[in-house]
Amino acid sequence: MAGIDIVHTHSLPRDKARKAVEQVAKKLSERFDVEYDWDGDVLNFARSGVDGRIALQPKQLHVTASLGFLLSALKGPIEAEIRRVLDEKF
Repeated sequence: MAGIDIVHTHSLPRDKARKAVEQVAKKLSERFDVEYDWDGDVLNFARSGVDGRIALQPKQLHVTASLGFLLSALKGPIEAEIRRVLDEKF
């Protein structure tokens, strides 16, 4: 099973960072048809073949995801899209 592990630094206050993470999740939802929900300061996202989370911390985000067999072939484009959206929002 392929995995994604991204640490992205930020300097936003917690409320603004949380709103930005929500926007990232919406983009992922539109692009990859994932569903998401918050559990404290962790946004969990999933769909068939992918299970992941974005942990919101004071100065960084930690994005982790496990990709199933079929989506592991798309690891590069998925990771690139996550990084692009993180750069755009943070």
